[in-house]
Amino acid sequence: MSRLILRSLSITVLAAFAMLVGGYTASAHVSVSADNPVPGKYAKATFRVPNERDVPTVKLEVAFPADQPFGRAAVAPVPGWTATVKTHKLDVPITTHHGETMTEAVESITWEGGEIKSGEFVEFPVSLGPLPTANLVFKSLQTYADGEIVRWIDMGGAEADHPAPVLSLAPVAVSSGTSGVDVLARVLGLVGALTAFGALAACVAVLPRVRRRTRTVVPPAVGARPRVREKTKV
Repeated sequence: MSRLILRSLSITVLAAFAMLVGGYTASAHVSVSADNPVPGKYAKATFRVPNERDVPTVKLEVAFPADQPFGRAAVAPVPGWTATVKTHKLDVPITTHHGETMTEAVESITWEGGEIKSGEFVEFPVSLGPLPTANLVFKSLQTYADGEIVRWIDMGGAEADHPAPVLSLAPVAVSSGTSGVDVLARVLGLVGALTAFGALAACVAVLPRVRRRTRTVVPPAVGARPRVREKTKV
């Protein structure tokens, strides 16, 4: 009986340890975020790179999605790091939401020269756009000082072993500039239109009755002699 209890406790401890290790690893992956990224607009995206190893991170390479090309990407300076933006020529030019013709697209951005020490993280800001209409997957490679490369390229979200950074875009139909005054004005305008339509319908319904009343006066028959009122003799 005691062996069974000891075995159960051992399994429980091992499972708890695996969950802790798995959760720590998942939380240490490369990620990307942006403040309200809207399709067709430009956005400031930030790539966050933590280091969970004792060896420093010395390089980050972010690949841009080939099926959703970007025309521009501008990097913000990060102390100690050098950024290189690589572009490639498109086989077929693309017309953007602003009517611009795009002949080249961003292929990747590589940061190197600096260090991310154990237990620390560094954020790499990028201004990019125009944004497409679908969520964006930025497959990334994290290189350590000892030459090890961790490939954050797996699909399937945070449950994957090495999930790729994904930037979720805001819905196109949502408009952040609509105010309460505009909504009230639209409602009042709709009410006014419905009232006017109701008044017009009432007039159309009454008009046939008026016509029927005017037609009840019958003119004298053709050839009939008008009546002459006789004068009263005094």
